[in-house]
Amino acid sequence: MASYLVRYHSDQLLSIASSPDSNLHFPLYVDFAELMEDDPRIARLLFAQPNTYLQVFNDAALWAHKIVLGDMADDKNGVEKKFIHVRINISGSPLECPETFPTIGRVRVEHRGILLTLKGIVIRSGAIKMHEGERKYMCHKCKNSFTVYPEVEARNSIPLPSICPVQKSKPCGGTKFQYVENTIVCHDYQEIKIQESTQVLGVGAIPRSILVILKDDLVDVVKAGDDVIVTGILTAKWSPELKDVRCDLDPVLIANNIRRINELKSEIDISDDVVMKFKQFWFHFQDAPLKGRNAILRGICPQVFGLFTVKLAVALTLIGGVQHVDASGTRIRGESHLLLVGDPGTGKSQFLKFSAKLSNRSVITTGLGSTSAGLTVTAVKDGGEWMLEAGALVLADGGLCCIDEFDSMREHDRATIHEAMEQQTISVAKAGLVTTLSTRTTVFGATNPKGHYDPDQPLSVNTTLSGPLLSRFDIVLVLLDTKNPEWDAVVSSHILSEAEPDRTNSDEDLANIWPLPTLKRYIHYVKENFRPVLTREAEIVISSYYQLQRKSATQNAARTTVRMLESLIRLAQAHARLMFRNEVTRLDAITAILCIESSMTTSAIVDCIGNALHSNFTDNPDQEYAKQERLILEKLGSIDDFSDMNSMEG
Repeated sequence: MASYLVRYHSDQLLSIASSPDSNLHFPLYVDFAELMEDDPRIARLLFAQPNTYLQVFNDAALWAHKIVLGDMADDKNGVEKKFIHVRINISGSPLECPETFPTIGRVRVEHRGILLTLKGIVIRSGAIKMHEGERKYMCHKCKNSFTVYPEVEARNSIPLPSICPVQKSKPCGGTKFQYVENTIVCHDYQEIKIQESTQVLGVGAIPRSILVILKDDLVDVVKAGDDVIVTGILTAKWSPELKDVRCDLDPVLIANNIRRINELKSEIDISDDVVMKFKQFWFHFQDAPLKGRNAILRGICPQVFGLFTVKLAVALTLIGGVQHVDASGTRIRGESHLLLVGDPGTGKSQFLKFSAKLSNRSVITTGLGSTSAGLTVTAVKDGGEWMLEAGALVLADGGLCCIDEFDSMREHDRATIHEAMEQQTISVAKAGLVTTLSTRTTVFGATNPKGHYDPDQPLSVNTTLSGPLLSRFDIVLVLLDTKNPEWDAVVSSHILSEAEPDRTNSDEDLANIWPLPTLKRYIHYVKENFRPVLTREAEIVISSYYQLQRKSATQNAARTTVRMLESLIRLAQAHARLMFRNEVTRLDAITAILCIESSMTTSAIVDCIGNALHSNFTDNPDQEYAKQERLILEKLGSIDDFSDMNSMEG
């Protein structure tokens, strides 16, 4: 084994030998797929008996380290190390099969003792402690020393053997032992709890969790809210003794390796063929780009007829803008937030559920079933120690948090998410634990109006939501059931046609709708690969609109218009990404303005915004946009600026 490590991992061993500190614990990463190819027998033994062979590998790593250290004897920088731990990486190996890579809820007794890999979200992170790993005793009778290790099953206590364990031809049978001075080896020790993702569970299933023990170099590498893959050995420990309560064994995973997969997004596989299809799609619609955009938007919640404005807002919210950090270090979020306010039966919950399917990482909750602790973070006591347990916004870090029945939340609970939505952090001071957690998440809320919606009253009165909270949403769309007979006839015919599977033209309708997997891959691809920047034309449009709003806004609404400017930039960048571009054009800026205008009860630009519930897809969106663009530029007074700029370019 030492020769294998020298052959394949000499670079890591040289790096370890060059470190000046001899008392640190160093990891040595070994690929299981590489080991399987080089020595299948050892790989199988390592999988079947990890308790024994991981320790053998650690000893072999120390021997390999001494060999490498001997080869670099002329180099004075080499320092002999005491602790090197082999960490097994199963990526790309047969251990990724379901038998050795089950979900947390499917862990059974049969998995005990093998090299097991689990995937989940860190929901609880304990404090780092000092843990006694081993100590030596000497037998009074034969004078031989032996090492005793703590037992996890007995809550890390170190029991002495009843008889001398030293293996000889003739056992000595000694029963009295003496501790050998200065032989205690201490380790860093941390307990975390991981929970399986709710996206892989069926309706009604409760997500299961398991305790994970981290030691030495593995401690403090993950935090609450991280997606992780843990490889280790499944064992059990006695639950705390309580009066009149049966004492059971709780499963626990002793980690050998842990990987954060927040940035990997390995569940989304985008091949070159798929990217080529995206490029060919936009090449086909290069003369009518908005028609191509609408073909994509039709794939969003296709079971709901029409609602073009809502589907556009959902797409822009899921894609989001580009995060900006200025010279002073101030960070402006790139994630957008969306709120749907509407009468019952207008499809709000349908959009929430479909959006959760489109996001790589999503959490769905309701205002009635959520508290401030459930949304942010709660302090729990486990074994006499206080720990922080992540809530919905922390678990959705880097993804989407859908909150239905937003109006059912208590005012105190709604106030706790102000910081999470704008600063994208949650500051915690509970039970002596003071920290800050990351919540870089998109919030998608849905709420009913308070009684009958009154268009003459401001949105805060109609929804009972405070002005500061409403200002944190980039788009707020109002869906009112106005009982329009023409609209009811169109919707009813659409619902009836959906119920007829034998219609001849149903295939033609479905051919124009993007399937969910393709739509999910497209949103993921444009978010990862496009960083749009504003062109001069887009800057003029956004600046003119902002100045017009500042003139018409009261002093109390000044802060809202500043946030509105940031929302405009985010939405314009998101629309450029949706259009498969790396620059924000005039079209993107005007579309962002139309989305913002749809959020307002009174419009300073467009004479009639209309009800978002009755917005529908047009047959020729590019011609329709040309009319809207002319109207908006006239209102903004920017036509002269564009004509001057075009003449200068000419």
